[in-house]
Amino acid sequence: MPHTVSAAGLRVHGRAFAHIAAFHPEITALRRDLHAHPELGFEEVYTAQRVQQALKLCGVDEIHTGIGKTGVVALIKGQRQGGGRMIGLRADMDALPMTEHNDFAWKSTHKGLMHGCGHDGHTAMLVGAARYLAETRNFDGTAVLIFQPGEEGYAGAKAMIEDGLFERFPVQSVYGMHNWPGMRPGTIGINPGPMMAAADRITIEISGRGGHGAHAYQTVDPVLVAGHIITAAQSIVSRNVRPIDSAVISLCAMRAGELGAMSVIPGSATLTGTVRSFNPEVQDLLERRLQELCSAVALAFGATASVHYERMYPATINSAAEAHFAGDVAQTLVGREHVVRDMEPSMGAEDFSFMLQVKPGAYLRIGQGGENGIGSCVLHNSRYDFNDAILPLGAALHASLVEQAMPLAAI
Repeated sequence: MPHTVSAAGLRVHGRAFAHIAAFHPEITALRRDLHAHPELGFEEVYTAQRVQQALKLCGVDEIHTGIGKTGVVALIKGQRQGGGRMIGLRADMDALPMTEHNDFAWKSTHKGLMHGCGHDGHTAMLVGAARYLAETRNFDGTAVLIFQPGEEGYAGAKAMIEDGLFERFPVQSVYGMHNWPGMRPGTIGINPGPMMAAADRITIEISGRGGHGAHAYQTVDPVLVAGHIITAAQSIVSRNVRPIDSAVISLCAMRAGELGAMSVIPGSATLTGTVRSFNPEVQDLLERRLQELCSAVALAFGATASVHYERMYPATINSAAEAHFAGDVAQTLVGREHVVRDMEPSMGAEDFSFMLQVKPGAYLRIGQGGENGIGSCVLHNSRYDFNDAILPLGAALHASLVEQAMPLAAI
């Protein structure tokens, strides 16, 4: 196959990759600058400015800012506009509220903030795709490049949609991708269905009657109630959800009393946690059973319990046709043997799900783990870093989705 170039230990095919590989150092420099200047959701002022500067240098046709607060959208028109089609490509820009423990030159310069999930790499890959697409314009239609704020718990995708994203830029389909340390560089994963779970937040407020620890019989101990609720909640998935339907209930934190007051039984306790599922019917079941179980367990001990159930992100569900197409595109780059078309869904969550609720599209995973340890640290770890070796492949995958979705007709 022509235009085959060695990358990350594998051979990658296609003109797009060969073209982008030539400016790999520039993309890497941008990625590392973004890593050094992490910003939380809807605070990506520096990041958005750097993206705008880079897009102007790339020669894109239009740059739109302030969509969903700090979101940026760039338009690139192909050599022809006969079909009037528009394809969306999305990258997230925000960082995490965590302290970085790396010691390389581009580590975070902002205390308590870190790009621990690789959104710096996602942004750099999409900028790389922008440069290639603007320089070649080998497609018929318009590429819509979406630089999204606030993925990490802020529902930035929803904010952009509510701010008129798809009314202003009516794409026929939209694609996003995420680096995956559990896959080797040069591999790409896709699934024609669920990719990420729905993420719900639960808060359980337990009210009892406090008192002296030496006279517990005079109290209604909310700590005891909390312990029984924690144990009983684990029966919901095992005894109410069908084994073929995946779900997780995790109670992750508890607050009750004062550590310095060893003999004081508090009057209340609070549990917080998360619920993950793929099926809306299962999601409804989990919410109902948590409400019923917590209330009943508390009542059995003479206490009361209320459950606040907040649905944060829906499940990320790829549309079948677009997932199949994205797999085909990936295959043209890395070969059939390096494309996983039945990628196991993750119980993690992703707000690209909001875009897939209103537009057909697909969410891919791009491998970045390595035997030498580069990029192999798990996501959301204080020593994580994006593997710069995969930047040209990710950019080429973005660009190839546009070129193959909107090919130039032969004349």
